Amino acid sequence: MTRRRVGILISGRGSNVAALIEAAQAPDYPAEIVIVISNEPDAAGLAFATSHGIPTVVVNHRNYSSRETFAEAIEAETFTAGVEIVCLAGFMRLLATPFVERWRGRMLNVHPSLLPAYKGLNTHARALAEGAKMHGCTVHFVAPELDSGPVILQAEVPVLPGDDERSLAARVLKEEHRIYPEALRLVAEGRVKVD
Repeated sequence: MTRRRVGILISGRGSNVAALIEAAQAPDYPAEIVIVISNEPDAAGLAFATSHGIPTVVVNHRNYSSRETFAEAIEAETFTAGVEIVCLAGFMRLLATPFVERWRGRMLNVHPSLLPAYKGLNTHARALAEGAKMHGCTVHFVAPELDSGPVILQAEVPVLPGDDERSLAARVLKEEHRIYPEALRLVAEGRVKVD
């Protein structure tokens, strides 16, 4: 089995990067994580990747004059690592359109809502404020428009009486950790692609 080479972009704690790395440790998993790139030097996900023998690199967005030059620096790192698929895992920067277009159908993101509902930030607070009965998460292909690419997988969780942002976020995150590795598997095996 040829395993597809995956690069993960992060900005923070890296719980989804941990889920992807752990899934990729299975001998029958069709993808291997070859690099983790962070725009934040102190992102906790970097330490997790390093502890699992995965190379890491910091591309600090503050060191670049534009979104385009920042994306070019990330692309250079993915090229050097031989990356075939990019996964965004809590990556909190908008990427330049040319970069997104070059990775069309090969770049995935996980978002904490049932897209197209609640694009952007503060998804749990917005779901609670609107009285949503169901909430969840989505793994989707990345498109230039924020949180708008084709959906690969979704998972629902009920909004329970007495939920606050923290309790709802915890249930959603558990589902993110379940469906993101499965979505990457589908893409790496060629079973899901953008037409």
